[in-house]
Amino acid sequence: MRYHNITKDDMLNGDGLRVVLWVAGCNHHCKECQNPITWDVNGGLEFTDAEKKEIFDELDKSYVSGITFSGGDPLHPANRDCVLQLAKEIRKKYPKKTIWLYSGYEWEEVKDWDIVKYLDVMVDGKFKIELLDPKLYWKGSSNQRVIDVPATLKTGEVVLHA
Repeated sequence: MRYHNITKDDMLNGDGLRVVLWVAGCNHHCKECQNPITWDVNGGLEFTDAEKKEIFDELDKSYVSGITFSGGDPLHPANRDCVLQLAKEIRKKYPKKTIWLYSGYEWEEVKDWDIVKYLDVMVDGKFKIELLDPKLYWKGSSNQRVIDVPATLKTGEVVLHA
């Protein structure tokens, strides 16, 4: 997997203070995307044990709420396995930290994928400039959903994060 950045002390990409991993690779190519530099799956840098340690050093801090996977798209085929393994490891090592994931895929497309079992929140759907609303929390356009994944898995119906 390749990545573009690791953001620390982020308050814009999920609840609380977070560390954000911005992965490389996206096939959605949303018009007026905020991060088109991340579309190229071969862009950015190789994600290594050094970057994993950097993330874990942040998650070790009691005031950090959790991690957010963004990009690019963490569910791009080139990222899925690495993001899944990292999410599993984070869930095991930091069971009280939350895991958020932003993806251009819709919940209905990914609800049966292994990764969702490790997520607390998924922000789904492509960004649509014509539905842009700067007043929305944690999403750019009104078609996107901020999904409470454990509640959704339990009920079988999409439950939105409050």
